[in-house]
Amino acid sequence: MAKDGGGPDWNGLLKWSLAHGDGTTKPRALSEEDKKWFMEAMQANTIDVVKRMKEITQVMKTPDDVLQSQGVTPENIEDMLDELQEHVESIDMANDLHSIGGLDPLLGYLKNSHAGIRAKAAEVVSTIVQNNPKSQQLVMESNGLEPLLTNFSSDPSTNSRTKALGAISSLIRHNQPGIAAFRLGNGYAALKDAFGSDDARLQRKALHLIQYLLHDNKADRSVATELGLPKLMMHLASSNDSGVREAALGGLLELAQDKTAGAGNTLPDQDKLKDVLKSRIEGISTMDTDDLHAHREERQLVDSLWKECYNEPSSLRDKGLVVLPGDTPQQPPPDVVGNMFEAPLRAWAASRPPPKEDSDSGNGKKDPPLLLGPGPSS
Repeated sequence: MAKDGGGPDWNGLLKWSLAHGDGTTKPRALSEEDKKWFMEAMQANTIDVVKRMKEITQVMKTPDDVLQSQGVTPENIEDMLDELQEHVESIDMANDLHSIGGLDPLLGYLKNSHAGIRAKAAEVVSTIVQNNPKSQQLVMESNGLEPLLTNFSSDPSTNSRTKALGAISSLIRHNQPGIAAFRLGNGYAALKDAFGSDDARLQRKALHLIQYLLHDNKADRSVATELGLPKLMMHLASSNDSGVREAALGGLLELAQDKTAGAGNTLPDQDKLKDVLKSRIEGISTMDTDDLHAHREERQLVDSLWKECYNEPSSLRDKGLVVLPGDTPQQPPPDVVGNMFEAPLRAWAASRPPPKEDSDSGNGKKDPPLLLGPGPSS
């Protein structure tokens, strides 16, 4: 049933299955010995998810010095958090983490001295709260937003900052108490700092979040303007990174579409904006066919923003570059936020009864790391 290395003998199981059912003959009755071997082979790779999450919780509650005395490394902890993240992809398991006592120690890892552990813990939190109002509330009640904001605004590791921002984005989406706490925690100022980062991934995530906030919280547009975010977005609309450009243009379009009273100065420095858009039109006009198709969203955003600000179509439309043969039919300005904040798997799971177990539990998992054991002998 098992190889010498201890893992299931999947090759042997495959050969056995082929030998006992090739589809050309009637299957023969299995002997008790064959049945026992087959069940042992299948159960060898079956994990009791709740039991395993309890074991992981026990490790997370164990003091660092005790873990170190047993030879546990930060890399072991990161591997363990990788495994936990797979388990909490199931909304049921995500919500159960709190009931088995695992949520608070997980949030404690956001303050760990190792940047890799802080980043991985933020990833797990993001998975737990994504499209999951119950876990959003549990994390808020456990004061989970505070360490995430701290890491986002001041962590020396850019990767940890980025992962914290991803978790914040998932935590406050469709969560008004979370958005209010983000505002009170100087979240907008932290977004402004992220705009000035030299890391394109952090810039993209910050731009996606600001666009979402501006769309769902009209009153916050004045806060964004007072902080000078529109000018920063104009600058980022000329970024060398296409994802940053698209996200910046999307945020500017969100502000330009604000027709509420007193919103006339939402986009200051219209001359500079026009220069930025002209530069993008020139860049788009020189693209070859493959690049034009790859930058469909940018083409449409530039045209929509020009029309919104100057009440006329952009020259891209005159050149036939807004909609190309093979493009999908033109729709309202593209949503560059949705894909960032709602993973397809979690969106699908939210619309169906929660699965009984993690549907990905058998696909390419690492063997669970052995983290706890007898202490060193004296």
